[in-house]
Amino acid sequence: MKTFKNVLSYVEGQGIIRTDLSFDERIERIGQGTSCGDVIELPEDAIVLPGFIDGHIHGAGGADAMDGSVESLARIAKTVAEEGTTSFLATTMTQSPKAIKAALHAVKTYREGKHTGARLLGVHLEGPFISPEHKGAQPLSYVQSPDVGVFDEYNAASGNCIRTVTLAPEREGASELIAHLARLGILPSIGHTGATYADIEGAVRLGARCITHTYNAQSALHHREIGTVGSALLLDDLACELIADTVHVSPPAMRLLLKCKPHGKLILVTDAMRAKGLFDGESELGGQRVTVKNGQARLADGTLAGSVLRMNEAVRNMVEVLGLSLTEACDLATANPAALLGIDRETGSIRKGKRADFAVLDSRFAVICTVCGGEIVYQRENR
Repeated sequence: MKTFKNVLSYVEGQGIIRTDLSFDERIERIGQGTSCGDVIELPEDAIVLPGFIDGHIHGAGGADAMDGSVESLARIAKTVAEEGTTSFLATTMTQSPKAIKAALHAVKTYREGKHTGARLLGVHLEGPFISPEHKGAQPLSYVQSPDVGVFDEYNAASGNCIRTVTLAPEREGASELIAHLARLGILPSIGHTGATYADIEGAVRLGARCITHTYNAQSALHHREIGTVGSALLLDDLACELIADTVHVSPPAMRLLLKCKPHGKLILVTDAMRAKGLFDGESELGGQRVTVKNGQARLADGTLAGSVLRMNEAVRNMVEVLGLSLTEACDLATANPAALLGIDRETGSIRKGKRADFAVLDSRFAVICTVCGGEIVYQRENR
């Protein structure tokens, strides 16, 4: 048993309180005077939050989910733990079927072993079922129409651990695939799309429940056709991913999204690529050269190529740029993605019986330590 003694903690149903937290793999006790086991010393300004959940991340620390290797996945898991993330989905991208299957098989192999770092929940399949006109940084040559049979092959290669699929609902075959995913309990997410309101309304009826990186690589709002962005703002049933780096989405656009969406329907993601955690310079995404400079990752033509955003920085931006309270901002990276992915009974908040997944931050939002399933998977060096 380990204990955080007399620390500020964001406890489900109670807000931020000063308390003791005792835990093994799961949270065993919450309350003053209930501490037991080894006490973990924390700085005076520490606050214990639920561990962050990143449902859309391609890579970090020089590794990418498309590398198709257990070693790369282990590096991603270790790197994201340094930003307070305790659970993530390895996100693929549009590539050849051979490359996608290799990446999915690596996830299957990784999940069969034991590893430290953040927990790999499964896969976010971003592409290849997208719109050629809204491909973003995805290579055009491998874009294809949605296909149930192709998806089933990919899911089998992953060990049936695909949790989210980004697709364009206006493409032929999309309706069948959305309904198929919904029957399997897999999250259909609308993205890289030129969809109209009618397209999206139909997709929601079939089971679509999310918008991938809202505003980016999708049809914009117009007063005669509200497109994907307008539909995202209007339809309360749709959760909305947000890359809160102030680069992919401007602060006013972020405020508009906050104003329009129910609190539980906004989800922070990083959409990070392999250069996250490294110095500025040259990197790679799907065989395409990427230049990282001043916190921005771009292809040679200027297209944004994912981000280098850290999740603790995303939470900080929601507080310092958007004016949310710490608990409101925290929910966007914890309780909300947990509910969207259907794992809120086991993680996403601090409550007795849930997994001991914690992000411990200081007053500047820097990560002091990260605990995943009761194991300290990251601890910063004393300064």
